Amino acid sequence: MENEQTKKNSQIANPQTGQLPKVKSPDMNDRDFINDGLSTCKYLTDSLNVAVREASHKELYSDMLQILMETHDSCREMYNIMFQNGWYKLEAEEQQKIDQAYKQFSNYSSQFPY
Repeated sequence: MENEQTKKNSQIANPQTGQLPKVKSPDMNDRDFINDGLSTCKYLTDSLNVAVREASHKELYSDMLQILMETHDSCREMYNIMFQNGWYKLEAEEQQKIDQAYKQFSNYSSQFPY
Protein backbone atom coordinates (compact mmCIF):
# COMPACT_ATOMS: atom_id res chain seq x y z
CA MET A 1 0.00 0.00 0.00
CA GLU A 2 2.83 2.38 0.85
CA ASN A 3 4.42 1.87 -2.57
CA GLU A 4 1.08 2.64 -4.26
CA GLN A 5 0.70 5.79 -2.14
CA THR A 6 4.24 6.89 -2.98
CA LYS A 7 3.50 6.35 -6.67
CA LYS A 8 0.34 8.48 -6.43
CA ASN A 9 2.29 11.25 -4.68
CA SER A 10 4.88 11.27 -7.47
CA GLN A 11 2.29 11.60 -10.25
CA ILE A 12 1.93 14.94 -11.95
CA ALA A 13 -1.58 15.19 -13.37
CA ASN A 14 -4.72 17.26 -13.53
CA PRO A 15 -8.06 15.83 -12.41
CA GLN A 16 -9.91 14.07 -15.23
CA THR A 17 -12.55 16.15 -16.94
CA GLY A 18 -15.18 15.26 -19.48
CA GLN A 19 -17.53 12.35 -19.52
CA LEU A 20 -15.69 9.09 -19.94
CA PRO A 21 -17.80 5.94 -19.92
CA LYS A 22 -17.81 3.93 -16.68
CA VAL A 23 -17.54 0.72 -18.69
CA LYS A 24 -15.25 0.69 -21.73
CA SER A 25 -17.05 -0.26 -24.91
CA PRO A 26 -15.72 -0.81 -28.45
CA ASP A 27 -16.78 2.76 -29.29
CA MET A 28 -14.07 5.41 -29.16
CA ASN A 29 -14.54 8.37 -26.83
CA ASP A 30 -12.81 11.77 -26.87
CA ARG A 31 -9.85 10.47 -24.89
CA ASP A 32 -9.40 7.53 -27.28
CA PHE A 33 -9.46 9.81 -30.33
CA ILE A 34 -6.92 12.28 -28.97
CA ASN A 35 -4.71 9.46 -27.67
CA ASP A 36 -4.77 7.86 -31.12
CA GLY A 37 -3.93 11.23 -32.68
CA LEU A 38 -1.00 11.76 -30.31
CA SER A 39 0.36 8.26 -31.00
CA THR A 40 0.12 8.86 -34.74
CA CYS A 41 1.75 12.26 -34.37
CA LYS A 42 4.68 10.76 -32.42
CA TYR A 43 5.16 8.16 -35.15
CA LEU A 44 5.11 10.87 -37.83
CA THR A 45 7.69 13.05 -36.05
CA ASP A 46 10.01 10.07 -35.61
CA SER A 47 9.74 9.22 -39.31
CA LEU A 48 10.02 12.82 -40.46
CA ASN A 49 13.15 13.32 -38.35
CA VAL A 50 14.85 10.61 -40.38
CA ALA A 51 13.54 11.97 -43.67
CA VAL A 52 14.70 15.52 -42.89
CA ARG A 53 18.11 14.33 -41.79
CA GLU A 54 18.56 12.33 -45.01
CA ALA A 55 17.00 14.76 -47.51
CA SER A 56 19.36 15.14 -50.45
CA HIS A 57 17.89 18.32 -51.94
CA LYS A 58 17.89 21.71 -50.22
CA GLU A 59 14.28 22.64 -51.07
CA LEU A 60 13.05 19.18 -50.09
CA TYR A 61 14.93 19.53 -46.81
CA SER A 62 13.32 22.93 -46.15
CA ASP A 63 9.81 21.73 -46.98
CA MET A 64 10.11 18.60 -44.88
CA LEU A 65 11.63 20.55 -41.99
CA GLN A 66 8.62 22.88 -42.05
CA ILE A 67 6.27 19.88 -42.02
CA LEU A 68 8.26 18.36 -39.14
CA MET A 69 7.99 21.55 -37.08
CA GLU A 70 4.24 21.80 -37.73
CA THR A 71 3.84 18.15 -36.76
CA HIS A 72 5.77 18.74 -33.52
CA ASP A 73 3.47 21.68 -32.79
CA SER A 74 0.42 19.48 -33.38
CA CYS A 75 1.83 16.85 -31.02
CA ARG A 76 2.36 19.48 -28.36
CA GLU A 77 -1.21 20.75 -28.74
CA MET A 78 -2.60 17.23 -28.37
CA TYR A 79 -0.37 16.58 -25.35
CA ASN A 80 -1.57 19.83 -23.74
CA ILE A 81 -5.22 18.88 -24.32
CA MET A 82 -4.66 15.45 -22.81
CA PHE A 83 -2.75 16.84 -19.82
CA GLN A 84 -5.34 19.58 -19.18
CA ASN A 85 -8.11 16.98 -19.20
CA GLY A 86 -6.24 14.66 -16.83
CA TRP A 87 -5.74 12.04 -19.54
CA TYR A 88 -1.92 12.18 -19.53
CA LYS A 89 0.01 11.63 -16.32
CA LEU A 90 3.69 12.15 -15.64
CA GLU A 91 5.85 10.56 -12.97
CA ALA A 92 8.06 12.81 -10.87
CA GLU A 93 11.57 11.45 -10.46
CA GLU A 94 13.48 11.38 -7.20
CA GLN A 95 15.93 14.26 -6.81
CA GLN A 96 18.78 11.82 -6.16
CA LYS A 97 18.28 10.17 -9.57
CA ILE A 98 18.12 13.56 -11.29
CA ASP A 99 21.36 14.62 -9.60
CA GLN A 100 23.01 11.34 -10.58
CA ALA A 101 22.02 11.73 -14.25
CA TYR A 102 23.18 15.36 -14.25
CA LYS A 103 26.56 14.37 -12.82
CA GLN A 104 26.93 11.52 -15.32
CA PHE A 105 26.23 13.72 -18.35
CA SER A 106 28.24 16.63 -16.98
CA ASN A 107 31.24 14.32 -16.81
CA TYR A 108 30.71 13.41 -20.47
CA SER A 109 31.12 17.05 -21.48
CA SER A 110 34.68 17.04 -20.13
CA GLN A 111 35.48 14.37 -22.74
CA PHE A 112 34.49 16.54 -25.71
CA PRO A 113 37.48 17.51 -27.87
CA TYR A 114 36.41 21.17 -28.07
